[in-house]
This record gives sequence, C-alpha cells and structure tokens, in this order.
Amino acid sequence: MARPHPLDRPVWQALTTRQAPLAIGNAAALRLSPDYGPFAAAADGSAESLAALAALLPAEGGLWLLEAGEMPAPPGTAITARAACHQMIAERVAPHVPATAFEPLGENDAAEMRALAALTRPGPFAGHTHRFGGFIGVRVAGRLVAMAGERMKPDGYAEVSGVCTHPDHRGRGHAAALMRAVMAGIAARGETPFLHVYASNGGAVALYETLGFAIRATLTKTVLVRA
Repeated sequence: MARPHPLDRPVWQALTTRQAPLAIGNAAALRLSPDYGPFAAAADGSAESLAALAALLPAEGGLWLLEAGEMPAPPGTAITARAACHQMIAERVAPHVPATAFEPLGENDAAEMRALAALTRPGPFAGHTHRFGGFIGVRVAGRLVAMAGERMKPDGYAEVSGVCTHPDHRGRGHAAALMRAVMAGIAARGETPFLHVYASNGGAVALYETLGFAIRATLTKTVLVRA
C-alpha cells in the first residue's frame, strides 16, 4: 500500500507540526485559532474524532475541512458546501528576478490587508491571518492594491495564499509577480511551495502552471456548520 503523502491532509499536518501553537482542540480533532481562520481537521474518521470535530464548531459560522477524501458529517452537524480543489505543488522554483516593486506587509498593514481581502475574496482572511507571515504587497500612490503570502505550513512545505489584486489594478501582472517572490522565499528556506485552487477555475490553474506549479492531487473542501 502506498504511503499517504503529507499534503493529503494539509490542515492536520500543519496543526500537528510547525503550526501547533495556533491549534485548538486535542489529539482527536484540531482547528485553527478563529483569529487565524476556519480550517479544521479530525485525526481520522472514527466516531470519537468526528465528535471531537463537531465540538469545535463555533455557535455561528462554520469550519472548513480540506481532505483527500470526503469526510462524513459528524452527528449534529450539516454540510453547507463541498467543492473539488486541485492541490498544486512547485517542485522546482526558478530564481526570482523582481519585475514589480513590492514591500513586506505586517502588523501596521493589517487593516488594509483585511479590506483588500474583503473586497476580492481570495479565501478566508481573519483578523490575524496576516500573522501567518511571508506577506508582501504592491502599493500604488500609497494604496495597497495587491498582495500575496503564506498560510498552512506542514513540515517541509508552505502554502501560497491570500493572493489578490484590487479590481482597478488587475491585468498588470501583480499577482504573478508577488507569487513568484513568495515562492522564491519559501524555496530559499529549503521548503516546497504548494497551493489550492478550485478545480472549476481553469484560468487560475493555467496561470499557476506558468509559474511552475503542477497538480499533485484533487482534494475536497467541505464546510461544516451546526445542524
């Protein structure tokens, strides 16, 4: 039997290794601190683990699961969304030659980052999402118009995430330039960049392929809420 790949369960792998300090839960199920995002995972499909996962559900809102298979809904929960997501990985990263001026983003930029994410909806972006680190951005006349950064970090890997561009500044290559820079930073640490994209988004998949990503697997995104 083939050994499971660590990225088959990226959330569980991240929350049980380098990002364990950001996890809430126990050995049966874990979720990210709500300030960082809604991602969660059960240790396995046992009744005990599913019950522990259900116990992590907030009173309002839901939890996002990202798994190689379809996790059943734990008792007392409901599935509000399911979607196929390609997991893409860049085994080789070309040397980065900056073509766009960018700057590191941090605590002082958090409000602008949240506003840009709220406008463009690149994925869950909570109050402390910027603290995952590795975020960089492009400013035009002092205004943040594009950004990209990192999210899940299982041992040996780092997820490129939070990639977005203000609608008024699209088509200028900002997203691709920022992604190349983030990828180069990940590779410089001896880690491998990866990302997730909805399988239905063919345009994004094609763009990521030009940056050196290739589809490794198709995972399932599931959103759970209280029933």
